[in-house]
Amino acid sequence: MAQLVVRNIENAVKVRLQRRARRHGRSMEEEARDILRNAVNKEDVQVGGLGTEISALFAKAGLDSDIQELRGHEIKPASFEP
Repeated sequence: MAQLVVRNIENAVKVRLQRRARRHGRSMEEEARDILRNAVNKEDVQVGGLGTEISALFAKAGLDSDIQELRGHEIKPASFEP
């Protein structure tokens, strides 16, 4: 098992953690483990790539056809000279 040391926690946060642990009938350490475990599990949502996210933003824009893939095309930097 790994260990994690958290320093410089505000006293008010420590007190609230102690109270929460007492309410749940467990140690502060176990309460902190549970909080971290739950926080990480909530973030395990499948996230698409940037293109998928952009597509979702404009899904209701009214496009009638698919946008072609741009893979394999040469990248050309923009030129700002007249």
